[in-house]
Amino acid sequence: MIEGRIYNFSAGPSILPEPVLLRAQKELLNCGGSGMSVLEMSHRSKVFDDIINAAEENLRKIMGIPDNYKVLFLQGGASGVFASLPMNLGNKTGIADYIVSGNFSGAALKEAKKYLKDAREAATTKSENFSRIPKQEELQLTPDADYVHVCWNNTIFGTVYHYIPETGNVPLVADMSSSILSEPVDVSKFGMIYAGVQKNLAPAGLAIVIVREDLIGNAMPITPKIWDYALNAEKRSMINTPPCFPIYFVKLVTDYLMEQGGLEEMKRRNEEKAAILYDYLDSQDFYKAAAAKEDRSLMNVTFRTGDEALDAEFVKGQAAHGFSNLKGHRLVGGMRASIYNAMPKEGVEALVAYMKEFAAAH
Repeated sequence: MIEGRIYNFSAGPSILPEPVLLRAQKELLNCGGSGMSVLEMSHRSKVFDDIINAAEENLRKIMGIPDNYKVLFLQGGASGVFASLPMNLGNKTGIADYIVSGNFSGAALKEAKKYLKDAREAATTKSENFSRIPKQEELQLTPDADYVHVCWNNTIFGTVYHYIPETGNVPLVADMSSSILSEPVDVSKFGMIYAGVQKNLAPAGLAIVIVREDLIGNAMPITPKIWDYALNAEKRSMINTPPCFPIYFVKLVTDYLMEQGGLEEMKRRNEEKAAILYDYLDSQDFYKAAAAKEDRSLMNVTFRTGDEALDAEFVKGQAAHGFSNLKGHRLVGGMRASIYNAMPKEGVEALVAYMKEFAAAH
């Protein structure tokens, strides 16, 4: 780790790979031989055209995105997609099913209700404070729905889907904001995948939408043109000035991930890191893991002592140990360690050492 850096466990905006940050620093004043920064150049320039093309090509290669899917770079983050999704895909029956497994899937449902004839809650674990993922047999799905929506990894609650919901002929749409590129995903099993980039890919300000081409082209008349998926596909995400800097970082981060061995290697590393933390949590009784064991996330690990005063003291002591952003979300309390791709194993080991030290002292 570079001197002066800390272990940043923030859920987002979050840690980025140091080699990527150093490359961006090196290219900041002269990107691609242009004599200017990517922050300054025209989005219509040849240099930026090469950047956005490479970002898409890298995503297609590293994720194995089939040719019949469009890759879009949209403004508004994932919250923007909460609105643009029903506007673009809710165009047949006006019905969509939402599986509510946490805060963001609930927010997506609330937004969809503004635009659809019927946005339905197909299942929820709210009564259990979203400590687990709804099971397949709990899903009450609508056969003629335009799509089924899930939030794949629940950042706040520390849960993730370990199965792909069966939805029949209805397209499955997944918000993968906090798990994208953390492991291989069979894109062909989904009608659409989207992600805000600020958790595992780039600085905030961009959403990536990967959508099957037969699902677009019939957006609602009220759809803003910057969120019309078919128009963005036609205009290569450059209807207006796109979020150039985050797109540039998507290119740099995906370059780096491919150099490191791709998503199989990321999965191996992420499982190794998560095991260090979960194995410790399961070996003692001072801390309690918040998420159900069968649904635990590799990206966001939630835990608490059961005593709010002790939790607050634990969080207060983080800075002295070279950590930041370990405080849990207010909906869960306790602590949360977000251990995305860029978090080194040493950071997780150092956290566990602090946890042991704190437990011994209390």
